[in-house]
Amino acid sequence: MNHENFSTLELLRKQFKYPFPTLKNPNAEQLQEITESQWIDGEYLWLYAQNPDLRKKYKKTKTAHIAAQWFPTASPERFKPICRLMLWTLYNDDLYEESDPNEIGYVHAQSVAILNGEITAEESGIPLGAMLASLREELLQFIPKESLSRFTQMISRYFNGLETELKYKKNKMYPSVKECITLREDSICLYPFLQLTEVETGVVLPPEIHEHPVIQRLQALACHLVTFFNEVQSVIKDEATDSIYYNIVKVIQHQNQMSLKEACLEDLRLHNEDLKEFLELQASLPDFGIWHDAVVNWVHYMSMVLSGWKNISTKLDRYNQAEFPSAVELKEKLNQKQS
Repeated sequence: MNHENFSTLELLRKQFKYPFPTLKNPNAEQLQEITESQWIDGEYLWLYAQNPDLRKKYKKTKTAHIAAQWFPTASPERFKPICRLMLWTLYNDDLYEESDPNEIGYVHAQSVAILNGEITAEESGIPLGAMLASLREELLQFIPKESLSRFTQMISRYFNGLETELKYKKNKMYPSVKECITLREDSICLYPFLQLTEVETGVVLPPEIHEHPVIQRLQALACHLVTFFNEVQSVIKDEATDSIYYNIVKVIQHQNQMSLKEACLEDLRLHNEDLKEFLELQASLPDFGIWHDAVVNWVHYMSMVLSGWKNISTKLDRYNQAEFPSAVELKEKLNQKQS
């Protein structure tokens, strides 16, 4: 496919700009070692035991280093469940991006039930059940059940988005740009991570703050911004894996019958509109009384996710080369598990 000598990576590096600090957790390497030796080659080895090349690809994705940009000040103990979640999102995305939309409902229900403590990993019968059970235990060391419940609701939103994506892919149909932004807001799986700022800071905000429209809007905008960035970054990968039906750039291109470059520039325009709104809201937060400083801090942490994602992801092979598992490999793995 001819991409008119247009470099998506150059566009990302030069045009997507964030006026936020970029910090990195000093425990990244320690947790990357745990990710690779204890998880990828240990607890979860059975997933890809016969496929060392695929395990190598997961290691190259450097999930702990991604998490380190999003949670720059978490202690090693508090950072660990965040890194486990980061690996889970990768495994889950790759395991189910080739699934039938009808199958994902079961995985969704079982995943939520594990996180809610309603069933054990063994009872769930899903490949990543044990991973979620460990995550629940680790998170409950640092946050109350109410916070875990909100986190679980956000995981549920992610599955809703994933299911909608699979329907478009199965039917080879494009949503409208607006519909696509809404579904990607959920499927990008940033909402769960934003809830875990409480794990990092140790400050648990009351429900009325989480329910405040300004706070909800800031989170939605953060999800949009990461998505707009991500769509440009993964557009070549998505063309290769037939995932074009829910990539915002491809949806814009399809809807407006324009070149890839023009569609990427329209995606950038939408990104910059949302970034402007994020900055305006951040600069004029309502008064949250005794919680005000904690809310300002949370929004500050939210903003570092945006600059951090740009900083780490433009260096990752997963998005910039053919360093992603082939759909066929993943489909076979899933079929083995289910048979």
